[in-house]
Amino acid sequence: MRKGCLDYRAVRFRSPRALMLLLMITAIGGSTVSAQSLNWEGQTGVFITPLAYSVPSKEKGFGLPVVAYHYVDAGPVLGGFHQVSITEGAFGRIEFGYTRNLHQAGSTPVFSSLWSNGFNTFHGKVNVWREGRTWVPAISVGFVARSQVHNVGGVIQNKDTTNADFYIVATKTATKIRKLPLVFNFGFKATNASLLGIVGNAPTYQGRVFGAAAFAFRGPGRSTILLGSEFLQEPRNVDGLPGVVVPTTITYAVRIVPAGAFPLRGWGVESPKLTIDFGVLQAAGSVAPGVNLQARHQFALGVSYGF
Repeated sequence: MRKGCLDYRAVRFRSPRALMLLLMITAIGGSTVSAQSLNWEGQTGVFITPLAYSVPSKEKGFGLPVVAYHYVDAGPVLGGFHQVSITEGAFGRIEFGYTRNLHQAGSTPVFSSLWSNGFNTFHGKVNVWREGRTWVPAISVGFVARSQVHNVGGVIQNKDTTNADFYIVATKTATKIRKLPLVFNFGFKATNASLLGIVGNAPTYQGRVFGAAAFAFRGPGRSTILLGSEFLQEPRNVDGLPGVVVPTTITYAVRIVPAGAFPLRGWGVESPKLTIDFGVLQAAGSVAPGVNLQARHQFALGVSYGF
């Protein structure tokens, strides 16, 4: 049996344990299923945070690309955000990719003008430590670089800006918990981006933490359903807007892996070709006296497809 594949009988009779992927998106490595669901910025991850896993690829070469589309209705002030991503894996432990952010303007007369048409996102990740069979997590380091960011501070200063994240993340799938298998994700990053660039830049680089947890069960029609939540600490201040305070971002999400989304290859079942995500995003409400961004409890959608 090839590495990264799961015995078909195990999937059929023990899928809640075998498919316990982190918060809708995991790769359990070794003799388990490898995930290839992309997050908001094109990383293997949850909605807004990365996992320590990477998209599938050969140990001595490149894999096939994974593409994704995400959408968040961020409310009447921020407007709507569309993300189109493509990510490539290499050598069994590397991934890199590109995402384009496309923005629909909000409808409020004053604050909506602080958001522009969109920006570019580039990312890369290296798995530096494989996940062990006991309690040893997978550990990865990575970066995100954003260009042509013209939101908030960029509009105020009338120029494009750049920002970036540098992070380390650990992910562990606890498959030995029989009644309720759990997956945990925790990371630390240095960033000068405010809400992943959606609210422009922070004044300086700051250390922030993020994390997630999830569980899975069999859904109707032989599908697999994953439920989870994640949090992402944000830099508290926004460049160009003194007095504005940005809260921690939280998501609640459901991932659906449809029946038949696992292509048979030899004796194993490889990564799901299709995953569908639905979520609720809590981003920012009242950030200063008289300033309410109205971006709480917002609808989010994501679709990933691996070739």
